[in-house]
Amino acid sequence: MELAKRFPNSKMVVIEKENELAHHQTGHNSGVIHSGIYYKPGSLKAQFARKGNKAMVHFCEEHGIPYEICGKVIVAAEEKELPIMEELYERGLQNGLDVKKIGPEELKEIEPHVKGIGAIRVPSCGIVDYRGVSAAFARLIQERGGDIRLGVRVENIVENMDHVTIETNRGTIQTRFLINCAGLHSDRMAKMAGMKTGMKIVPFRGEYYELVPEKRYLVNHLIYPVPNPDFPFLGVHFTRMMNGEVHAGPNAVLPLNVKDIRKKI
Repeated sequence: MELAKRFPNSKMVVIEKENELAHHQTGHNSGVIHSGIYYKPGSLKAQFARKGNKAMVHFCEEHGIPYEICGKVIVAAEEKELPIMEELYERGLQNGLDVKKIGPEELKEIEPHVKGIGAIRVPSCGIVDYRGVSAAFARLIQERGGDIRLGVRVENIVENMDHVTIETNRGTIQTRFLINCAGLHSDRMAKMAGMKTGMKIVPFRGEYYELVPEKRYLVNHLIYPVPNPDFPFLGVHFTRMMNGEVHAGPNAVLPLNVKDIRKKI
């Protein structure tokens, strides 16, 4: 979308092997507009999360995409979690976020059904439907002359001095530049193009429970635990979705095609 905006006279083709956009990760993530509180101050992740938060809200407002800045609370349930919570609070301040420490009483006011001895309130977190965001991206690309082709699977990539040839199940495309945005298949695309990255993607997926509709009132914000430093995940949390659902999770499991994953490793 940004390239189409910056180079209005360019000819652009976006190819997607599925028959719809956002069929994989983009359409199956938590839908959270994150704040960047967890990232190391000054890091690119912290900078991009903070800028991306503001940019996403602006984009949604500009193009009429529903979103909600519902805020998040990171809750300490035990005394031993308080030092980690304090460190996370300081990290939020260093990242330039409007964060606030709250006690059990204030936590009970905003989340009556949450039991904790302390929490961090992060007002800038929100939720959005990223399928809707992707549809807006696609519309803007097409309005600027871009071509989006669905059901087109890359089968081979040949790079020459002045162009790249992309062989697909629906013909051959020649281009001066190829941008690999293949998500969990990006390592395979790179390998197909002869790139030796030294990296492999081993995908995990999360599984969630969903609150029954009559219990959705139990959750007002995004509710997260203080992260456990022994694990690389944020812990089981409650996530509100734009369609009204509330998800509880995730765990983290390898995809079902384990044999294929092992071959990749």
